[in-house]
Amino acid sequence: MQILKQGSNLSVEELGEGFLILIDKPVGWTSFDVCKKIRNTVKIKKVGHAGTLDPFATGLLLIGVGKGTKMMSDYSQSTKKYDACIQFGFETDSYDITGTVKNKLDDFDLGLDNIKEAVAGFSGEIEQVPPMFSAKKVNGKALYKYARKGIEIERKPVRVNIIESTIESWVKPYLDMKLHVSKGTYIRSYAHDLGQALGVPATLKELRRTQVDDFSVKESFSIDAFCTYWAKVTI
Repeated sequence: MQILKQGSNLSVEELGEGFLILIDKPVGWTSFDVCKKIRNTVKIKKVGHAGTLDPFATGLLLIGVGKGTKMMSDYSQSTKKYDACIQFGFETDSYDITGTVKNKLDDFDLGLDNIKEAVAGFSGEIEQVPPMFSAKKVNGKALYKYARKGIEIERKPVRVNIIESTIESWVKPYLDMKLHVSKGTYIRSYAHDLGQALGVPATLKELRRTQVDDFSVKESFSIDAFCTYWAKVTI
């Protein structure tokens, strides 16, 4: 299977009936938006992605085109790496910066040693409850559809693996981290649960996916760069 990434020099003929594209998703785009843009650009109906990224998040999105879509389920199972910024002092209903504030703490004392201890407690295999604002389905319906109507659904904890978690910096109220996690891990839930463990509400402020399996965001196209590349190879 051919892979289109920065530095690629493959013709349409060489790509055959299926290929993968590494895309750096910009903020504000849904994963579906990216697939739609790629579909309209390459003029091939069958386009899919591996591992959804929320609109506020950026970073590596694997796109399958044609027969390449058959590999999406495999890559959805892959481990992923993220750069995350967690903001302490408030939490939202979506567990990220785009949600409605539901709990706020203006004055709090939180030291790095306490944070390190809590992070250590969220290492290896842990149980995590999916956020209400997520695409995870309960009774055949995505949770976010219930959440938008103000309905809270009981969610069963899911076992996930926090393979590696590194604190990059702590400048109150912002905690910058690098996380390497298993499939099915919600970084929004990680941020929320970390706040709960520390007794200080927290929400995910920024998220960037830097790696899926062995693929790095450093190899990926911006959407504009891919469109320019495709225009050249189809002349």
